Amino acid sequence: MNYFELLLLSLSLAMDCFAVSCSSGVTQPKLKPKYVLFFAFCFGFFQAMMPVIGWFCGEAVVHYLSRFTNWIAFAILAFIGGKMIWEGIRNDEGEDKTDMTKLGTVMLLSIATSIDALAVGFGFSMVKNVNIWWAVFNIGIVSFIVSLFGFYLAKKMSKHIRANIAEIIGGCVLVGIGFKILLGF
Repeated sequence: MNYFELLLLSLSLAMDCFAVSCSSGVTQPKLKPKYVLFFAFCFGFFQAMMPVIGWFCGEAVVHYLSRFTNWIAFAILAFIGGKMIWEGIRNDEGEDKTDMTKLGTVMLLSIATSIDALAVGFGFSMVKNVNIWWAVFNIGIVSFIVSLFGFYLAKKMSKHIRANIAEIIGGCVLVGIGFKILLGF
């Protein structure tokens, strides 16, 4: 996996963070910067740690599945990407406002948005040319930056942002990377 592909994957995983950040920025535009930074840090941290957990779990079973790794990685990425696309299309407008000042809320959102990264980590264990530590560093940094950007963009442009579009784009990129792995490019 080259750096451009890793960057695209990182951006794709960060689209959930972006969507939640946009939602929070629109619903709570006067949130103090310390909460925004904590929010973005938690998103970046969990997005980085989940692939490590998935990678270790995948390492334990990869030798049993080596004949099917491209198909498995494709299935995981296509499933996650499809789920993101579906959630972006579904776009529940009536969701309750989330209080980003509560630790429990931030932790739950961080975990929920990083579940996709857990599956990606499992896929990483099946791809030979992935440096897991470089990958998770990039995923964490990109998720942190995208979260900050999403919050501040939504705060400034709260009347014009549609956060569901970010999920749809992220899902399409994940499906595309899955096809690339399946075809062996």
